[in-house]
Amino acid sequence: MNSTHTHTPSLFQAEDNQTFINRIRALTSDSMPLWGKMNVAQMLVHCQQPLKSALGELPTKRRLIGRLLGAFAKKRILGEGGFGKNLPTDPMFLISDKHSFEEEKYNLIMLLERFLQSGPGAITQEPHPFFGKLTSEEWDTLQSKHLDHHLRQFGV
Repeated sequence: MNSTHTHTPSLFQAEDNQTFINRIRALTSDSMPLWGKMNVAQMLVHCQQPLKSALGELPTKRRLIGRLLGAFAKKRILGEGGFGKNLPTDPMFLISDKHSFEEEKYNLIMLLERFLQSGPGAITQEPHPFFGKLTSEEWDTLQSKHLDHHLRQFGV
């Protein structure tokens, strides 16, 4: 297999989790997006939403589009490679209001640490709003890929 990216990071692995935290710490309030509409503080809030959803702390509802396309999209998203740029965002996860950069940076780091400490057993049994039923490993892969996508969006 000739793949440039053979290891999908896991937020359940301390080393991988710390790598994400270090990337978040590299962000500054002046970090500018390479694509998209969110500023850095909004991105930090946006990245907290799916983590809270995975931990069962943010109730979500399945949408019709997810019921129709979720299973097909799930295979593609969870496969090799990262997220493409400018993918549609669930309206529930759109962040357009003003937020404190330092506060949201801290909140996201704390959430990642809690995700690691809680482990796979803490992952919700509720279906993902778009992809439907996911295993804890699939939730983890989705979180890692989503976080990586947005950190790359801001150049870290």
